[in-house]
Formats: sequence, C-alpha cells, structure tokens
Amino acid sequence: MGSSSSALLSLLCFTLLFSNTLSELCNQEDKKVLLQIKKSFNDPYILASWNPNTDCCDWYCVTCDSTSHRINSLSIFSGELSGQIPPEVGDLPFLQTLQFRKLSNLTGPIQPAIVKLKNLNFLRLSWTNLSGSVPDFLSKLKNLTFLDLSFNNLTGSIPPSLSLLPNLGGLRLDRNKLTGNIPYSFGNFSSVPWLFLSHNQLSGPIPASFANVDFTYIDLSRNKLEGDASVIFGSNKTTQTVDLSRNLLEFNLSKVVFPKSLIYLDVNHNKIFGSLPVELTTLNLQFLNVSYNRLCGQIPVGGKLQSFDNSNYFHNKCLCGSPLPSCK
Repeated sequence: MGSSSSALLSLLCFTLLFSNTLSELCNQEDKKVLLQIKKSFNDPYILASWNPNTDCCDWYCVTCDSTSHRINSLSIFSGELSGQIPPEVGDLPFLQTLQFRKLSNLTGPIQPAIVKLKNLNFLRLSWTNLSGSVPDFLSKLKNLTFLDLSFNNLTGSIPPSLSLLPNLGGLRLDRNKLTGNIPYSFGNFSSVPWLFLSHNQLSGPIPASFANVDFTYIDLSRNKLEGDASVIFGSNKTTQTVDLSRNLLEFNLSKVVFPKSLIYLDVNHNKIFGSLPVELTTLNLQFLNVSYNRLCGQIPVGGKLQSFDNSNYFHNKCLCGSPLPSCK
C-alpha cells in the first residue's frame, strides 16, 4: 500500500510539474520568436505579459488561431516602445495581421523581413517615426487587403508596383513627406475603393488612368498636384467622397460629370474655373466646399446647395447667388 501511495504521489508531482507545458496551446517556435522581439525592444512595459512561463496565446498584443494555435496577429499600439522593428517579425509565418501604431519612438526603415509574411492581409505601421522609403517589396505580399503607412516620416516616391496587389481594398500613405508623381499604374488597381495620399508633397498631374478606377473614397488633398481632376468622376462610378483641396488643380468644373453617389466634395484652394453644374442640385451632398477658386456664375438653386455656409463658396472670381450675395 505504501509503495502504491508513493507511486501515486510521484505521478501527481510529475503532473503538477509539467502541467503548464502540457496545457500550453502556443507553438513553441512562435513563443521563441515573440520573446526575441520583446528582447529587441528592451523588455518594454507594454509587453510585460510576455512571460516565458505562461501560454503565449494569452499574452497581450497577440492572438492565436483557434485551430492551429499559431500566432496570427501581432498588434502593438499606444505604448512606450523604442527602437526599430526587429527582423524577427518575419519569423511568424502564420501572421495575418501586423500593427505598430501610435508609437512615437519607433524609428528606422520599414523592416525588410516583413516580406516573408506571405499570409499577411492587414499591415498597419502608422503614427510612428518610421523613415526611409515606401519599399517596393510590399508588392510581394499578395494577400494584403489593407495597407496603412500613414502619419510617418516616409520620403521618396510611391512605388508603382503597389498596383500589383490583387486584393488591396484600402491604401493609406497620407501624412508623410512623399514626393514625385502619383504612379500611372494606380489606374490598374483591380479594386481599391479607399485611397488616401493627402498631406504629402506629391506633384504633377492626376493620372489619366484614374478614369478606369471606381474609388469609393479618395483623398489627394494638401499636395502640389496640377491639371485636370475630372478623370476621378464619371456617371458610371459609385464614388462617395472626393477631397482634392489645397492643390494646384486647374480644370473646368462646368464639364465634370458627377456620379449620383457623391456625398462629399472638397476642392477648395485650387485654380478651378467655370461654373457650378446644375447637376449638383440632384446629389445628396452632405458636404461641399468650392471656396478659393476661379469659379463664376450663379450658384444653382435646389438640392443641398443653399444649405452650406457662404464660406464654402467665397473667394471665387465671380460666383454669386445664395448663400453668397445675389448676382448683379
């Protein structure tokens, strides 16, 4: 009896000793990689839960797949974290979501090892101090549906190869220091309903190829773009929001054919001429600003046009009529 009790006690101790290991769902290779990432960032407080003695599927900032238990998401934001994105992020082969956001002390270039993440569909590196160029290798991440590199210090031109991403549903490169032209190839996107390129130093014309793309939301504001923007519009499109404000655009607004779906149009501070088309009265506009241009003629009466303040129309060449003073 004593021998049986002793054996049972030994078995119980063995079970307790290895209970953590036996119950852990996290893949051990993924765990090693995460701990190396933590070490590369000098053990920041935001990653305090990354304890080697606990299941990494329970750690803050990560999630595991419910079936394979491989790490499929790494999202770190709004914490005290310093340094560069470590190359080990490329060693999480099942990663689908990667986010580094609102980390003002995150520096250096966009980590080249990210190109190894073939399953990645959501990449957000925003509100950081990342610098350097928008890398061409991002075009190799064929499963990407959303790419956000906004609010950084990125410089140089936009790589035309981004248009090769077949599943991209949203692209944010706004609030950087990007220069050069908008790539002509961006007219070849198979599906990009959201495009944000505002608050950069982009120049040259809006690509004529944009006539082929049906953007849901397009923001090109606060750049140095020139010429004709009418290619963005069209009766056969479903565009809802267009912001072209504070550029150097120069075209005849009278000849623009607006999509029936348009609810937001901001073209203030450009060199746009002509008159306001009467078709604007047929749109369900929630916002309109055509101020600081070279428009003339009477503001058409009807629709939502008289619901906007005079500041949305003023500082034009000879625009008149409600809500501006009446035409003479």
